[in-house]
Amino acid sequence: MAKAKLSDDVKTYIVQALACFDSPSVVAKAVKAEFDQEISRQLVESHDPNKKAASGLAPKWRILFDETRKTFLEDTAAIAISHRAVRLRALQRMADKAETMGNMSLAAQLHKQAAEEVGNAYTNRRELTGKDGKDLPAPTAPVTIFQLPDNGRS
Repeated sequence: MAKAKLSDDVKTYIVQALACFDSPSVVAKAVKAEFDQEISRQLVESHDPNKKAASGLAPKWRILFDETRKTFLEDTAAIAISHRAVRLRALQRMADKAETMGNMSLAAQLHKQAAEEVGNAYTNRRELTGKDGKDLPAPTAPVTIFQLPDNGRS
């Protein structure tokens, strides 16, 4: 495949996709779908500043890569699957399909996963409560032990 002449739009697309951790082969397929331009994995890789192949990459593309990567890592709100409601809807669809297909084992696993999702099993956040969800009892003050006077009995 001859080295393709890439427009700035395609280069921007490639650099931003790589900054979002897409693999070179995924990016090459996406460029074909988006711009109807066939490019090699190696050409894509030459736009990743973290790779040796990108040694001649222009500074403006390095800056775009760094800014995109920083924004991507800081803003998970734009990623649908990062939201519990999206994950639960997907699990619901999968469980419904598994049941329809008669795969009760898979359906049960999906129901369990959904229950764990709702119960914060997949987060680091834990809430500790007392019996029946009430507040934990306040810690009791430590007992102070001191020696009583012996009143001359020793």
